[in-house]
Amino acid sequence: MNNQYGKIARYAKLRYASILMLIVISIGTSGFMILEDLDFINALYLSVITISTVGFSDVLITTIAGKIFTIMLIMIGWTGFAYAISVITSHFVEGGMGNIIYKYRHKNLLKKMKNHTILVGYGRNGSQAAEELAKRNSEFVVIEKSHELILASLSKRVEFVEGDATEDDILSEAGIEKAKSIIITLPLDSDNLFVTITARALNPKIQIITRAASDSAEKKLLIAGADEVVMPEYVGGSHMAAMVSSVDVVHFLDHISLSGEADTNLVEIVCGELPKDLINNTIFELGVRTKSGANIVGFKTANGDIVTNPTPDTKIQAGSKLFVLGNPEQIAKMKKILRLS
Repeated sequence: MNNQYGKIARYAKLRYASILMLIVISIGTSGFMILEDLDFINALYLSVITISTVGFSDVLITTIAGKIFTIMLIMIGWTGFAYAISVITSHFVEGGMGNIIYKYRHKNLLKKMKNHTILVGYGRNGSQAAEELAKRNSEFVVIEKSHELILASLSKRVEFVEGDATEDDILSEAGIEKAKSIIITLPLDSDNLFVTITARALNPKIQIITRAASDSAEKKLLIAGADEVVMPEYVGGSHMAAMVSSVDVVHFLDHISLSGEADTNLVEIVCGELPKDLINNTIFELGVRTKSGANIVGFKTANGDIVTNPTPDTKIQAGSKLFVLGNPEQIAKMKKILRLS
């Protein structure tokens, strides 16, 4: 997308070069009309052939002042003319080549993406989600149909696909068939519902997380194939209400980071990704607490049940998950103990 900056800069240079040439030609024409007493057409003609240095054949400058003026005009005009020619040439050569190179790089990058996240919409919720994904070094691409919003976000180094996510070809361009997950943050529930249905049809295995504005929309989105439905207004309201009686608990939870940047991190471990010899071990046998200092504070069974503060004799299963709390150093040690890359 930095290609857009270059395009704007090239047009600015072209405009300045054109203005410069008009100024030089105007000065030359006016000078010859005054000093050589020529009419406008002959003065303009003499000015152009002087600046372009094509030489004089049928024109004779008679006055000393005219000759001095011509010398100065050649020196100034030739420099301006050469600059204008170089700008015009680079505008067409670099502009065309720049677009070709950018489109080729962009197309190749999207083709290489695999197990990435597609973020639909780059409004308030979408941009916040993008920041979190970037903090985790997650590979993602944003689908946004507002050209102005994309241009305003160029400095953030986000990969965009410009277009309407309700169209199959736009989702395909973003790599929906190879994506691991899709986050849908469009303002209208109807659009979120349509994208959910389309995404599930194009990739039955993809994880779909979508935004909803109402309870009825939440139910429809879940029926349509969404895995998780988030209502930002509900979450925000619950958060504020909880502060009335448990403000310190809320602050503590806010202190826990999911991205690994804070002092305390909460991470999810997919047990199916552990080495085979660790499967069917108990939490005690893993030795996470004693060897790393990190704490296993939650466990999700293969059936989807959540167990808070699991007991040491809880067995690890291939379809289960662990939720581990600790500082960055403890989390790093824990991953090393469990032989996770």
